Amino acid sequence: MEFIPKQDFDVKKIADSGQCFRLNQLEAGRFQLTALDRCVELTERADDWALDCSAAELDKLWRGYFDLDTDYGAYRAAVPEKDVYLTAAADFGRGIRILRQDPWEILVTFIISQRKNIPAIRACVETLCSRYGEPIGPTYAFPTPAALAGADEEALRACALGYRAGYVLAAAQMADAGTLDLFALVSLEDDQLAESLMTVPGVGVKVANCVSLFGYHRIAAFPRDVWMNRVIHEHYRGRFPLYRYKGFAGVMQQYLFYYARYEGKIAEK
Repeated sequence: MEFIPKQDFDVKKIADSGQCFRLNQLEAGRFQLTALDRCVELTERADDWALDCSAAELDKLWRGYFDLDTDYGAYRAAVPEKDVYLTAAADFGRGIRILRQDPWEILVTFIISQRKNIPAIRACVETLCSRYGEPIGPTYAFPTPAALAGADEEALRACALGYRAGYVLAAAQMADAGTLDLFALVSLEDDQLAESLMTVPGVGVKVANCVSLFGYHRIAAFPRDVWMNRVIHEHYRGRFPLYRYKGFAGVMQQYLFYYARYEGKIAEK
């Protein structure tokens, strides 16, 4: 068992931030995470989170996955006091970190995410994993490209994918055949990465930015969905000052997104 200090690390907030969908709450203060071909539990304690892994595994896998060596306080310090809304959002979202997730899983997940809310996305992903993924302890790994490339489109629709089934199948077939090499894209500049991702059926600007941010850890990416467009319209007259957060605007996006969705609603949960 290893322990991660709570300072700037909040598993509940990360789970609700819309960037990952296999970090599931089992009960108050207890979460199950399926990632990196492993299934682990995180349990909240007074001053830290207990992670059921060895010290070697924490250093080799989870320290990087949770981006624990990055100073998120420095990002928040870049927010000027005059930006009252973002100052409040950054404080409210303290503890959110941008996870370093698998590009393939994130690509499929955000293709699925279109016109779905977070609980629906989570349920859809779990169904997909249980039907096409390999067993990992009490759960299942995310399906490989090969596993989905050989699936029947109607069977994928039955996983609540709807019209997205064809997009997922196409992405899987591209990745399985090697015409889409997601790991080769790591070497591309941010703009080139987004453009390459948009060659995949069903991937537009928003999904490409989500995959860039959450699958490739390109924290300059700034995805805009309904929530973000509302925030930018209501609080920034339609123009968010991206120049002010050059190189890490994606961190601000997470604070704004989380604040817009949950501010004033935490007590109801």
